[in-house]
Amino acid sequence: MDSFLTLPAMRVPVVADQEVAVVGGGSAGLAAAIAAARNGARAMLVERYGFLGGTATASLVGPFMGVLTEDHEPVQLIRGLFDEIVRRMEQAGGAIHPSKVALGKGHAGYRLSGHRGVTPFDPEILKVVAAEMCLEAGVRLFLHSQFVRPLQTKGDIEGIVVANKSGLQAIRASVVIDCTGDGDVAAAAGAPMVKCGGADGSGQGATLFFRVKNVDDERVEQYVEEHPDDGVEGKPFGSLVERAKAASDFDLPRDRINFYRTNEAGVWGVNASRILLVDGTCVEDLTRAELEGRRQVLALLRFLRKYVPGCENATIAAVATQIGIRESRRIVGEHVLTLEDLQAGREFPDVIALYNYPVDIHSATDGTGGIQGHIPIAPIYQIPYRSLVPLGVEQLLVAGRCLSATHEAAAAVRVMPACFAMGQAAGTAAALSAKAGVPPRHLDVTLLQRRLLEQGAYLGSQSALTGDCTNSCVHPPWPVA
Repeated sequence: MDSFLTLPAMRVPVVADQEVAVVGGGSAGLAAAIAAARNGARAMLVERYGFLGGTATASLVGPFMGVLTEDHEPVQLIRGLFDEIVRRMEQAGGAIHPSKVALGKGHAGYRLSGHRGVTPFDPEILKVVAAEMCLEAGVRLFLHSQFVRPLQTKGDIEGIVVANKSGLQAIRASVVIDCTGDGDVAAAAGAPMVKCGGADGSGQGATLFFRVKNVDDERVEQYVEEHPDDGVEGKPFGSLVERAKAASDFDLPRDRINFYRTNEAGVWGVNASRILLVDGTCVEDLTRAELEGRRQVLALLRFLRKYVPGCENATIAAVATQIGIRESRRIVGEHVLTLEDLQAGREFPDVIALYNYPVDIHSATDGTGGIQGHIPIAPIYQIPYRSLVPLGVEQLLVAGRCLSATHEAAAAVRVMPACFAMGQAAGTAAALSAKAGVPPRHLDVTLLQRRLLEQGAYLGSQSALTGDCTNSCVHPPWPVA
């Protein structure tokens, strides 16, 4: 039986007065904070961990998914801050630029669909580069701080309350950007939300990523070349999983092993655990997922050592700090991005990003799913600004997987490159809105698009905005390995 306590009123100190406050330091939040600061706003980034990067660092999700078109001369769709961060990591020896990654090979997880132009990266290098770029832009970082509640009057956001070792603290802000992944700020502010999706409403399965070292890279590559059904033509290492199941050596709800060669010799990323029926907004479910995920990590390590050639001496290099959640809450925004939008390649007057990642749904009830290519979509589709603007609440934007989208559409745009692009757009919009004194809902979108183009984003053919047929002169198509 639920019970409640009435707590006494508390005096909370106001520790900052910002134009833009970003909650969540993952791909979307990182880009949003840097973009807001570079566009002249006093920007703060609030992050619960002692480092930035979100799922890319805390959850060890990698590589960044593909950003190149399938053309003979491919075009890089996600640019701007995403590309800048990748190149900074590359200079530090911590990434391979997507233009240099061969399709269907180990760095791409032996996959074709959605994996053209992936980016292998070192999460520790990303932590450093992310912080450096924030500080260089003038972002005020508030690490080890957890969002508690919004400051709000009659639906308008006026800031946020956070909790940390200093206690409860209030941060005033003209515009708040929710980059929590779960829409925590939007939900607490009373914005209309939807939860998960799919036919049974259960959303997607969760995964605890980990990395192994002491792998013989060439033996793994040789095995896949000799067994194409276990590579790009079938389920990765699926026949080995079947053999292990027949020998009662594999009790996980999976039918394949997503195995990614990293930028470091002998180190591979493993995206193979599957925790079912997890509500990413429920602490009991998250606790169960973390415990079961770590059990599955050890089971997968035993499988790799026994069944995958080249992994006989593999040991754990790192296990993610937190479980990877693919789907939880999403806002209902000015536009709900739909599967039909992606299939038609619908053009939006308020486009803020182009992408081409496929609909990638991992079942929440069994071990199936991942990119199958069963749901056709357009070669390139658009993400509109209106999908970042929640209904019912002013002075609030969202970016990342909690955008306004259906279950199927969110399954395509939830990955990190798209989150970077949404974050850059949201941060730029927030800065422009704060400076102009207008709600983000009423921002001149043409002004936002022009600013994004000036700062390296790619919006395709935008003659009305740029005065020519394309802005590809900003970044020409990249040569592909």
